[in-house]
Amino acid sequence: MRNVDFSPLYRHAIGFDRLFNLAENSAKKPSSNGYPPYNIEQKDENNYRITMAVAGFSEEALTLTQNENMLIVSGEVKAQENKPNYVYQGIAERNFERKFQLADYVTVKAASMENGLLHVDLVREVPEAMQPRKISINK
Repeated sequence: MRNVDFSPLYRHAIGFDRLFNLAENSAKKPSSNGYPPYNIEQKDENNYRITMAVAGFSEEALTLTQNENMLIVSGEVKAQENKPNYVYQGIAERNFERKFQLADYVTVKAASMENGLLHVDLVREVPEAMQPRKISINK
């Protein structure tokens, strides 16, 4: 009942195929479990920061991959030989994969770990040819 058909819009919106496909696919995918929690901060017009709470993960256990317009952050827990016998375990120890769809011309500038938080800095660098320009009218 909640399916939206974007096919009539394809006739009027040229070049927005990726946007419509993104909207259609987001409705099909099951919602993620919310682990690990994260924030997305806009520092200014062209700079963003994703902060993820990755307590218990070392820098070696985390992998960041940018493939075209997709940023994939994943963490893999290494098996422990002497696993503790917890009375209560509130800190999650499980593998994860979090995907972020990036806009055109957004790339990862840097990544750092501090106090159990992974910071991923993003920047939008629009090529000179794609920036707005004034066109003079000749008489």
